[in-house]
Amino acid sequence: MKIWVHGVERELPAGFDDYLDPARTAVLSIDMHRGHLDDSPDCPCPAPRAREIVAPIDAFHRQVRALGVRIVHVKSVLRPDGSDDLKGIPAAWRRTFPLHVGDIPNHAAHALAGSPWTEWVTEVLPQDLTVENKRRLSAFYPTDLDFLLRNQRIETVVIDGGFSDCCVLNTAFDANNHNYRVIVLKDLTRGTDDELEAAAQAMVSLHLGLVTESAELVAAWRARSR
Repeated sequence: MKIWVHGVERELPAGFDDYLDPARTAVLSIDMHRGHLDDSPDCPCPAPRAREIVAPIDAFHRQVRALGVRIVHVKSVLRPDGSDDLKGIPAAWRRTFPLHVGDIPNHAAHALAGSPWTEWVTEVLPQDLTVENKRRLSAFYPTDLDFLLRNQRIETVVIDGGFSDCCVLNTAFDANNHNYRVIVLKDLTRGTDDELEAAAQAMVSLHLGLVTESAELVAAWRARSR
């Protein structure tokens, strides 16, 4: 299986079989909802680079389901009265991210429960699992994701979605800190820009786990099944 280490393509050496057991693996799909992906000017936290991976993620997930690997869709959802964000201690990104991208006119509507911005854009099927109370950057905080994964006897998490340099990276760090094996999909994650996407993947590859492409991983799972 080919992996990327600090941006350099390499062949995965021996000693990583425990990363590649589909029976002990779950795919975590991060924040693929309208609040990031809608092409409306009212989109409250736009991630336009991630729109191009919606169809490829859906295609990968269909292969994942066929192999019996579990999928957990995770999205940001805040209380509609703002009590866990703007009417309390606001999330830092609301003030820092605009320093880079400029004013985000509708940012106050981002992820509010009951709003259309929390609707999934990628396919979510009844057999999939969901975590819908992510309040900040990591899929583990302050959600029940760790409980869910341990109850399913999951040992490896495969991450797709966005942003590579934000919620994907935070989730990868937390997964590693919770002692899960981590795989981040190079072709199915997107960052704020190319530079930050590459930097996030390099950090994962050096400190947290494996960076590979979805086709490489599916081929490895199929080979193991045979």
